[in-house]
Amino acid sequence: MKKIILTLIAAVGLVTGAAHAAGADTIAWDKAPNKTNDLASLQNGAKIFVNYCLSCHSAAFMRFNRLRDIGLTEQQIKDNLLFTTDKVGETMKASIDPKQAKEWFGANPPDLTVIARSRAGHGGTGADYLYTFLRTFYRDDTKATGWNNLAFPSVGMPHVLWQMQGERRPVFEEHESHGHKTQVFKGWEQITPGTMTPLQFDQNIGDLVNYLQWMGEPAQNIRWRVGVWVLIFLGVFTAIAWRLNAAFWKDVK
Repeated sequence: MKKIILTLIAAVGLVTGAAHAAGADTIAWDKAPNKTNDLASLQNGAKIFVNYCLSCHSAAFMRFNRLRDIGLTEQQIKDNLLFTTDKVGETMKASIDPKQAKEWFGANPPDLTVIARSRAGHGGTGADYLYTFLRTFYRDDTKATGWNNLAFPSVGMPHVLWQMQGERRPVFEEHESHGHKTQVFKGWEQITPGTMTPLQFDQNIGDLVNYLQWMGEPAQNIRWRVGVWVLIFLGVFTAIAWRLNAAFWKDVK
C-alpha cells in the first residue's frame, strides 16, 4: 500500500512539474481578426501567401483559378500570382524540392490548405493560433535558423517576414509559484526596425490569416448566407403551418 501511495505522489509531482514547464514555454493566443468577407483583405492575404509562403509550403487542394471567388480576374492571377506554374488551373504547389526541405528544416513543411482548420485548440481557433504564431518570432542565435517562436518553441521554420517586422526579442519576468520558478512573458524589445510599423505588420498578418482561413473552406461565406435564408424560410413556413393547423382543427371538439 505504501508503494502505491508513493507512486501516486511521484506521478502527481511529475505531472505538476510538466505543467509548469509547459506553462513557461506557451503564451495566450491573440484573437485573430475575422474578415473572411473582406475581399481586399483576402486579396492582400493571397498576395502575401504566394510571395512568402508558397516557396516552401504547398496548398495542394487549392487551385489558382479559385481566387476568382475573392474578386480577382483570371488575367490578374496570371500576371501577379503564377510563380510556380504557368497554368491558372493548377494547384498551389511549393517550388522547393522536398528532399532539400527535409535536409534544411528536418522535415517537409506542412501543406497549408486546411492549416487554419487543423490548429484549433484550447487557446482558441486555428486562426487565433496562426495569428499569434506568425507575430511572435524572435532572434535566437542558439537555433539553426537563427529564429525561435513563443507560440511554437524550437520551431524549424525561419521568420520569413522578418524584414517587414524587424528583429525583436521577448522580455520575461521571473515568477515563483508553488515552489517553481517560471518565466512570464511581459512584452517585446525592438532590436532593429522593420519596413512596416507594428500596426501595419499586424494588419498584414491578419490579412494572411484571413486568406488561410478562407482557403480551408472557400464556400464558407456562401454556406452562411444560404443557411440564414433557409432559417428564415423555415421560420415563415412554421408560422404558416401553425395558422393552417389552427384553422383545420378549430371546429373539432
